[in-house]
Amino acid sequence: MTTTPSPPTGSPTRRRFLLASGAAGLGLVGLSQRDELSRWWWRLPGRDKPRKAGERDYATASWTAASAANWRRADRPADYRIDRVVIHVTQADWNTTLRVFRSSRHQASTHYVVRALDGHVEQMVRELDVAYHAGNRSYNERSIGIEHEGWVDRPQNFTAVMYASSARLTADICRRHRIPVDREHIVGHVEVPGTDHTDPGPHWDWDRYLKLVRAS
Repeated sequence: MTTTPSPPTGSPTRRRFLLASGAAGLGLVGLSQRDELSRWWWRLPGRDKPRKAGERDYATASWTAASAANWRRADRPADYRIDRVVIHVTQADWNTTLRVFRSSRHQASTHYVVRALDGHVEQMVRELDVAYHAGNRSYNERSIGIEHEGWVDRPQNFTAVMYASSARLTADICRRHRIPVDREHIVGHVEVPGTDHTDPGPHWDWDRYLKLVRAS
């Protein structure tokens, strides 16, 4: 893969990629992380695999496309091996979350969002492609991001149906990509190197979640 030098400071192009957050929680990353993202922002996409508009990787998910500014076309796992699942919490309600990821203003997205009320799964970026969700170049390229509707300080948002639905999704991802079901390969956003995010937070029950993933 090749890289292109950063555009000049103050140029419209420069401002565009400095806005790229590559992070969940619906906020922007710090300047140093934006600069890190700029090193791979201009990479050429991989060899295109056949794809159709609205095609899903997870059979029971619905499809809402994230803005094209919020992810990068790729050819995973040929370009990058997928070996991580990153667990996020949105810090927003369902409608706000989808609206943000559909907007080019935020330049952040995720592959999947899981709803608190009923565990519904919405896919927004193909697993083939690189979503800007982790705020770290390597983790964006190697991982699949799953957002969960709610707030890190509200444990009531982490419903039983959400846990069960998310666990089935993660189990399916791990099975298809041969990802080990353990805490080295299924991580929280807070564990991504260089992040300033805290999700999924202290109320996320990792023991419960991993048990459900293994059972699925």
